[in-house]
Amino acid sequence: MNDYTAIRPLGHGANQKGLRNHNERLVLSQLQRHGAMPGSDLARLTGLSAQTVSVILRKLKNDGLTQQGKPVRGKVGKPSVPITLNPMGALSIGCKLGRRSCDLIVMDMCGATLFKRSLTYEIALPQTIFEFLATSYADALVEIRPKAAAQLCGFGIAAPFEIWKWGASNGNTPEEFLSWKDLTFHEEIARFTDLPVFMLNDATSACWAEHVYGRGREFHDYAYFFVSTFIGGGIVLNQSVYEGNRGNAGAFGPLRVGDRAGRTKQLLDVASVHVLESALSTAGHDPRDLWKQPQDWSAYPAEVEDWIDGSAHAIAQACMSVCAVIDFEAVVIDGALPPDVRHRLVAAVTAKLPAEDSRGLLLPAIEEGVIGGEARALGAACGPIFSQYFFTTQFASLEQTQSERDRG
Repeated sequence: MNDYTAIRPLGHGANQKGLRNHNERLVLSQLQRHGAMPGSDLARLTGLSAQTVSVILRKLKNDGLTQQGKPVRGKVGKPSVPITLNPMGALSIGCKLGRRSCDLIVMDMCGATLFKRSLTYEIALPQTIFEFLATSYADALVEIRPKAAAQLCGFGIAAPFEIWKWGASNGNTPEEFLSWKDLTFHEEIARFTDLPVFMLNDATSACWAEHVYGRGREFHDYAYFFVSTFIGGGIVLNQSVYEGNRGNAGAFGPLRVGDRAGRTKQLLDVASVHVLESALSTAGHDPRDLWKQPQDWSAYPAEVEDWIDGSAHAIAQACMSVCAVIDFEAVVIDGALPPDVRHRLVAAVTAKLPAEDSRGLLLPAIEEGVIGGEARALGAACGPIFSQYFFTTQFASLEQTQSERDRG
């Protein structure tokens, strides 16, 4: 029998008549969170009666959302039949709109990527992005074939809020980039698909991916930093990703920190990859090399080491700031970085944190995320599936409010 003690519980269900949909989501969520288990374990974890669980499992199997594994024979009684999610029971589209690249993926119900297309650019212009999405979506339908395409339940998008403010520097943002302010994602996506659209802030989306498919199950409350062109973050409270009233909770980039020279800056101006890009340009290197896949930054040891040291100095301060607001047990750090660079960055933050003034605070554990560069697209793809199949309130209002978010 599996040991579920290392994973935080999700809560209990209710046997009252009329709550069947709630209980179905709860059963599916336990399977998503813990993996394969027999009905008896599901009853124990959910607090539902064995009869209620049996009825729910029969319906979920008929709907194609679960499947039975091979019976496991024990010493006494009937063989135990583990129940698992059916990966092809539901599929979703996930799109990451970044400042240097755009990704579109198709994800199954268990988090596996079935299709992926990527586009890189100097600046994210609307016409370029939506043409890429339309073409990639059409290619995805062909590749996954009609039977699987029929299981698509939504189109999730992870993008920076107010993206029109993140154009080229020095006041030379092209006029067509500013047109992002007049666009709504759901209207543009509706030009090539009738799937419902779900919006998330890009860093919050990465936090969702880590929480669902990474190390998030290990912690109750934690802060999450995602290091990319610009650093961002997310907040997890009581085992749920907290988006905030306007969807912008965990926007850690603007936190004030001191750089190594003692100057006060925003965190995003010290601990973001664009800082390393500038250093490489100054040294005569092509900063676009940082984004080539698979990522390998070993050609620039001096610049990378200096960037890690400066970023860790700033992130350690930011950790103290966020823990002064909420008593986080951990801070999880991930990013669109080569795994070895991420590991070194986390180690550097861990080493610098004890040197910070922690009077009145409890230091959090500094932990390394495991999802990496695909986190934002995976988190975006979570939106449609979680809102319709799993026990969570986080995505419930996304479709209702996304037009307001698009308008800023």
